[in-house]
Amino acid sequence: MFEIKERDALGRICKLYTKHGVITTPTVLPVINPHYMPILPREMKKIGAQAIITNAYIIYKSKIRQDALEKGVHRLINFSGPIMTDSGSFQMYQYGIDVDPIEIVEFQREIGSDIGTILDVFSADASFEEAKKEVNETIERAKKSTKIKGKMLLACTVQGGVYPELRRKCAKAMKKIDADIHPIGGVVPLMEKQKYRELVTAIIASKKEIPPSRPVHLFGAGHPLVFPIAVALGCDLFDSAAYIKYAKDGRMIFPEGTFRLEEKEELPCPCKICSKYDVKELLKMEKDERTRCIAYHNLYQTFVEMKKVREAIREGSLWEMVERYATNHPFLMDAMEVLKKQKKWLEKWERISKKRAFMYTGRYSFHRPIVYRFHKRLMERYSFSYSTSFLFEEKGKPFTSYLPIIKRLKANCIISSPLGFIPAELEDVYPVSQSVFPSSLDSESKRIVSNFNKKFMERFPQLTKKMPEKGNEQFDLQKVRAIADFQFGKGAGDALFNGEIKIIKSKKTGKIRNVYTNEKHVVSMRASDGFFTLKKEGGNLLHKAFLPPKLRIIIKEEAIPFVKKGKNVFAKFVLDCDEELRPYDEALMVSEDDELIAIGRCLMNREEMLSFEKGIAAKTREGC
Repeated sequence: MFEIKERDALGRICKLYTKHGVITTPTVLPVINPHYMPILPREMKKIGAQAIITNAYIIYKSKIRQDALEKGVHRLINFSGPIMTDSGSFQMYQYGIDVDPIEIVEFQREIGSDIGTILDVFSADASFEEAKKEVNETIERAKKSTKIKGKMLLACTVQGGVYPELRRKCAKAMKKIDADIHPIGGVVPLMEKQKYRELVTAIIASKKEIPPSRPVHLFGAGHPLVFPIAVALGCDLFDSAAYIKYAKDGRMIFPEGTFRLEEKEELPCPCKICSKYDVKELLKMEKDERTRCIAYHNLYQTFVEMKKVREAIREGSLWEMVERYATNHPFLMDAMEVLKKQKKWLEKWERISKKRAFMYTGRYSFHRPIVYRFHKRLMERYSFSYSTSFLFEEKGKPFTSYLPIIKRLKANCIISSPLGFIPAELEDVYPVSQSVFPSSLDSESKRIVSNFNKKFMERFPQLTKKMPEKGNEQFDLQKVRAIADFQFGKGAGDALFNGEIKIIKSKKTGKIRNVYTNEKHVVSMRASDGFFTLKKEGGNLLHKAFLPPKLRIIIKEEAIPFVKKGKNVFAKFVLDCDEELRPYDEALMVSEDDELIAIGRCLMNREEMLSFEKGIAAKTREGC
């Protein structure tokens, strides 16, 4: 019922399948009060609403309860798309109302909700011991509720207040339950008080235990300001009552924050309301009409911002968007400080390269997982070829176009680049050539680069200030071996390029395109990111050189005949996988007996492959 289509960071564009249609995530579900609808659901659909959420408790306790049971919630609200219902947990927390947790789930099922929600116990400002009791009660309710959900998808909420260990405990218990979606609950008070550091901490603690194949819903997060960072951390669904709540108070939502109508002179928005009316005209309206107009504007801005987030995922610029939006609010910068400490975990979900160049935006750019990975692999996988090293100052890209002498020097040629010391052989590898930096970096970025350079220099063979002797004609061979080691692991270069080597270059650019070993085509170099695409013969060489599970995706026996013919590997047929493989890494598909079946490219990491039941885990290039 959930399938990845595109990805960047932990953000993913997915298809969520429900009885009333497919939802493309990440997306926002506008909150509908069945008694008060200034904007009708069908109007919402025209501006981007794929699904809506309404409160089952309000229906359950009102005069329209019988209508809902007879007609169903879709006819009651007059919305043909997917509908999610909330159980009344927030009302229980805020007003002390009482409702039976099993009865409210049964009611949601009976009125035809596509996605129902358990009656969790809302933990916000509770003490640790109180929150622990509430978590245990929420877990017990989830266990009982899943048994009566029927065909309705059931959202089992992760609670735990501001205590990460309780969030993880709750999420760990929830993943053992037959749940379909996991809201992260109890965070509305954090957002109202703009405690974004605590919000991000709660998301991370929950995400570390929630199975990757289950959608994550951030309850009550309807302001565009938090969309980029929440999506980058793996939140798929959001719900918003902010559009109408703010409108009643005359407040307008914009990407950079919320402003009162009277604070504005002009309305920098192309929606039909802001295009038709100016500030003075809106202020002169009757309150109900003004509220409706502002609510429309707020919803429009909400959906536009979510579209921007999805597009950032597609083009690989989500981290840049996160960094830009963090500058809109000081407390979001506090949240970025939390992310800085999570690079090791975040790196597991990061693509091997991006469609777009690495764009520096400021002090947080060097904390991106892809920079962490680049520095880590360089330290662990790069081998020096000579006993002396020579350091060049970068004067532009590509490095070797302005320093042809590098190719002939008998020394390790190191470039002092904005990313740190880079061996000349790795000039084409993402994000070295595919990066854009200003002439001067901020102090924090300089510190990160300086620390890396210091560690890297500790591994240098002797650094010389004199120009080394000439006579080396093996630079291209050094280059392909260095890239192979960096991409596949130490020793890959020797395994792939041992024997008679033929390197084919582009006549137009002079860049390496294909490499043959003993007249067999082993790899092609991608112009987009400087990494290798494996050919069948290259896969054979790596398979012989590395012991399992290195580079392997182990597939079930029933899938082998299809994969051998070039069919893709679906997640449900994966038995295991090398935990070091990352999305878009080259991989070897093997049987349980380690017979090489095919070579191809991952779309998921190990945790995702073993979790998802739907979707492609790896694209097959050639059957062996």
